[in-house]
Amino acid sequence: MTKMRLILAGGGTAGHVNPLLATASALADHEIVCLGTAEGLEAELVPDAGHELVTIAKIPLPRRPSPDLVRLPGAMRTQVRRLRRLYAERSIDVVVGFGGYVSTPAYLAARGEKIPVVIHEQNARPGLANRLGARFADVVALTFDSTPLRARRGLTRTIGLPLRPPIAALARRRAQGGAGDARREQAARFGLDPDRPIVVVTGGSLGALTINDAMASAAAQLRPDVQVIHLCGRGKDAAVRADVGEREGYVIIDYLRDMEAALALADLVVCRSGAGTVAELCALGIPAIYVPLAIGNGEQRLNAADVVAAGGARIVPNSQCSAKRLLAEITTIFDDSERLATMSRAAASCGHLDAADQLAELVEGARR
Repeated sequence: MTKMRLILAGGGTAGHVNPLLATASALADHEIVCLGTAEGLEAELVPDAGHELVTIAKIPLPRRPSPDLVRLPGAMRTQVRRLRRLYAERSIDVVVGFGGYVSTPAYLAARGEKIPVVIHEQNARPGLANRLGARFADVVALTFDSTPLRARRGLTRTIGLPLRPPIAALARRRAQGGAGDARREQAARFGLDPDRPIVVVTGGSLGALTINDAMASAAAQLRPDVQVIHLCGRGKDAAVRADVGEREGYVIIDYLRDMEAALALADLVVCRSGAGTVAELCALGIPAIYVPLAIGNGEQRLNAADVVAAGGARIVPNSQCSAKRLLAEITTIFDDSERLATMSRAAASCGHLDAADQLAELVEGARR
């Protein structure tokens, strides 16, 4: 394959930046320029990964009348012109977008320069930028089969979510029969018994108070052999420690940078259902109790819909996330070892281990 010059556009949240970086790793033989904003996580994560970052102004796409809506056409034209110049100067071959603020001008500029567009949509409910880009994209790649997004004139394929390299490595290790070794290695670090069941509880880096409160209140009534790694979120561990007390086998941490270490131990995860979380747990074959974030446009519940339908996860609405409900769900799962094994197989059936490589192949095939 002749070396290509690529734009990878996306940012703002880890949900956009992580699959962008995973895809960049799979396209390492090509010349890559990442496109983002100065305010998003990409401003730190992209340079740290060794890639060039070009920033443009953040252009919100208002859903209702506002001053931003009045300014939108002029701001969009300015950024599209700038990007068309960038594409021409760099002789860009393909533009790859992951959604978010920067993707709309990236797609429009690519259309103006007649450059192929490849889109990856991470969520079950597609965002505005990717819905626009799909009208003229050469390729639309999806994380979930149920996502209602199709390339109007190009190829549409479900490939899963490009995984962060540590998660991809753990998934491959588990698929090759190395789950037990990874579990024993990490058990010593957390002071846990690898032969007893382990629940990982997390609300992401910022935590989820609803999950924290319910799980901490349920701790005293958990089956004595059940162990817990509870990742509370930055600055949110004090209240959990006070509620849990000195229960043996209950590890409380505010934030864990290498999340894969906890997941190597997990028999079950209690968490939100962001697209990245769902995709990673399915790739790892780990059953989950998902508590979808109650705000937004409902995409978190939709993200979990496929694996729940397959039998690999359970949904607990945020409004019903109480100590009693979580305790009942966890007990039901762990009281039946075959149920846990069946859920694990069902979760794995919804997982994709090689999405980054598949997306890289689609990008290479899009060159005209």
